[in-house]
Amino acid sequence: MAGSSEEAPDYGRGVVIMDSWPGYDLDLFTYPQHYYGDLDYVLIPHGIIVDRIERLAKDILKDIGYCDIVILCVLKGGYKFCADLVEHLKNISRNSDRFVSMKVDFIRLKSYRNDQSMGEMQIIGGHDLSTLAGKNVLIVEHICVINEHGKEKYRV
Repeated sequence: MAGSSEEAPDYGRGVVIMDSWPGYDLDLFTYPQHYYGDLDYVLIPHGIIVDRIERLAKDILKDIGYCDIVILCVLKGGYKFCADLVEHLKNISRNSDRFVSMKVDFIRLKSYRNDQSMGEMQIIGGHDLSTLAGKNVLIVEHICVINEHGKEKYRV
């Protein structure tokens, strides 16, 4: 951005979407009919998401040194992302010179009763979490941002 007073973003190890990014035109994609009228544009195409999940899997294995891991998926929102991530982790492990053993377990977190915060987090499910002590544990959770119309805007 020659001549721009805007500072270049620090991309680090992630994808940065600037606030001014208008997104991709919907005519470039096919999407389910039940989304017609609800979408204005596509911020991140599916292929880029798949590529980033694969890169994340490589980074995770590099960071933990190809050690065995326990993957703790926080339901319900983290399930699809977790399944995709585990698949990439398994593929990378199969194609490397060292097999990485992975165990996947699931929990749910509850901090609200109806619409009131209980003031504490309750963990539902999962086996005895004390068995995780001393192990490499990867917690997979999702983030969801709701727009001003009460509709889901972003999911990570």
